[in-house]
Amino acid sequence: MAEFNLPPNSRIRAGQTHPAPAGAKRVREFRIYRWDPDDGQNPRTDTYQVDLDACGPMVLDALIKIKNEVDPTLTFRRSCREGICGSCAMNIDGGNTLACLKPIEDVKGAVRINPLPHMPVVKDLVPDLAQVYAQYRSIEPWLQADSPPPPDGERPQSREERARLDGLWECILCFCCSTACPSYWWNGDRYLGPAVLLQAYRWIADSRDEATGKRLDALEDPFKLYRCHTIMNCTDTCPKGLNPAQAIGAIKKLIVERVV
Repeated sequence: MAEFNLPPNSRIRAGQTHPAPAGAKRVREFRIYRWDPDDGQNPRTDTYQVDLDACGPMVLDALIKIKNEVDPTLTFRRSCREGICGSCAMNIDGGNTLACLKPIEDVKGAVRINPLPHMPVVKDLVPDLAQVYAQYRSIEPWLQADSPPPPDGERPQSREERARLDGLWECILCFCCSTACPSYWWNGDRYLGPAVLLQAYRWIADSRDEATGKRLDALEDPFKLYRCHTIMNCTDTCPKGLNPAQAIGAIKKLIVERVV
């Protein structure tokens, strides 16, 4: 999928090969997308041979090993290593996922690693997230209520009300789903995409929030919401096992019900 990240009129070229240390017995190849906006060159694929006997089990372990021991110029994001922060989202073996949660042994043959597809690339495996964060900001993702809170400062929920947020609050904004969505590829400047729409529904479903009408008004738009065609790539690729398509369907249903 990396071809969609290419600068205009360019193709991926063959890159360097970094062999495994002498004597390594359990070697895997990692073919990694490389692009530096400052060198004036086309993107390339570099190949790194890694001794798995001296490496952790996850793809992120291999990337860290490559950067620390072989090629310090390799650039990628990472932080928690626990599937919580979403920083290491990338395209591995043709699917969007988190490098920290992807076992190397789950990939057959060479491990192909590219940045998230259909997004501008800052460098190597680092996508430019400015647009998706601006879209996230546009849904006002915070509790909005005009009524004063109780004297103790808490806005209570019943167990049933709290349960409605399950499958929503766990989203870590890795944007694996949005960058796997063809509708977002084609209309990313206007369609909010599955990650942002799931976050929008998280606040609509919150019993403590009092801005449901305003939120639905803002989403009732041919492009912001209705570019979703229920392709289900978003649900298939979510590394947290969430269902953005279901959340989008729930928003559409609420809009129809209030019109009727």
